[in-house]
Amino acid sequence: MHADRLTDSICYHAEGPYWSDTWGGLRWVDMLAGDLMHLAADGTVQRLSTPSPVVACVRPASSGGAVLALEKGFGLEDPDGSMSLLPPLWDEDVRMNEGAIAPDGSFLCGSMAYDGRPGGASMWRLLPDGTTRREVGDLTISNGLAFSADGTLAYYVDTPTNRVDLFDWSDADGLTHRRPFADLTDQDGSPDGLTLDAAGNVWVAMHGGSQVLGLDGRGAVAARIEVPARQVTACTFGGEDRGTLFITTSRENLPEGEDPQAGSLFSVRPGVAGPVDERLFAA
Repeated sequence: MHADRLTDSICYHAEGPYWSDTWGGLRWVDMLAGDLMHLAADGTVQRLSTPSPVVACVRPASSGGAVLALEKGFGLEDPDGSMSLLPPLWDEDVRMNEGAIAPDGSFLCGSMAYDGRPGGASMWRLLPDGTTRREVGDLTISNGLAFSADGTLAYYVDTPTNRVDLFDWSDADGLTHRRPFADLTDQDGSPDGLTLDAAGNVWVAMHGGSQVLGLDGRGAVAARIEVPARQVTACTFGGEDRGTLFITTSRENLPEGEDPQAGSLFSVRPGVAGPVDERLFAA
């Protein structure tokens, strides 16, 4: 399969796409610009600034607004579009990177050190009452995270491992019992963001590999989507029927003129659909 280009190269480091009826379509982030991106039904794109130099992830909230992962912690967007920052969680040279809404309505997001040092990252959890806690430590580049439909499993990427891992999930204990699900060492690129389709298959963006891989229930590569930009960062299902896979790409650290479609948004119809029921932050 081959992904089609939907936008020009409008982002420096596009990440974290997510389709939600609460905000009327697709949002993603231009992470290192601190901006939210919104794709309207007519194909036009709106750019929304946040009060942070970094916005790593945005997910819908039950209030009608959104929850945000910002440079050094979390933030909230009200239904009217106003945004507020919660207290920072650290002072180190570390930023948030990628996250997901958990089955209990809390928001989990992992981090990475700006220099990518091993063990410099953690997974943080924002509970609906506004309290936070560190869920997992000793990570490096905490990336894709998605929960199974029954709420018992989480699929997870710490990029330097070149794997997709599994965690068990419970509302009380959080993420436990980490173990490998798919070793992608022999594939082009490194695993980055991921999403699940309605059947529970995993779709993982391969940064540096110009592709998205579809993994079956055993972790084997069952589908491959070619993307005409090298640094593929994340993907999500959307559209009215949830049958379109939207794919973000990055031109971070690329010389001027190299990989000219990098930073664009792409899409493909892979013949499967994502879940219709979405999880909301229980604001």
